Amino acid sequence: MNVELITLEDLQQFKTELIHELMQVLNQPTQQAKQWLKSAEVRKLLNISPGTLQNLRINGTLRFTKIGGIMFYKAADIYKMLEGDDAG
Repeated sequence: MNVELITLEDLQQFKTELIHELMQVLNQPTQQAKQWLKSAEVRKLLNISPGTLQNLRINGTLRFTKIGGIMFYKAADIYKMLEGDDAG
């Protein structure tokens, strides 16, 4: 069994590296946009009812993916629809 001693200098170096990495994380944009949204988030974002969201799904205006009974929508598709650029 090998025993490795950790010195005060090792701890100081670890602390410096940890602080440096935390600063990098904290300096990134604070709110990264979510790529996928659940139905409730989409309804709140668009200020629409569950029925309206269902109609958007049925008529193909808004694509979705269903995973385990939960429907997910690509945020990019929603923003594209809002911009009126869904003709592509």
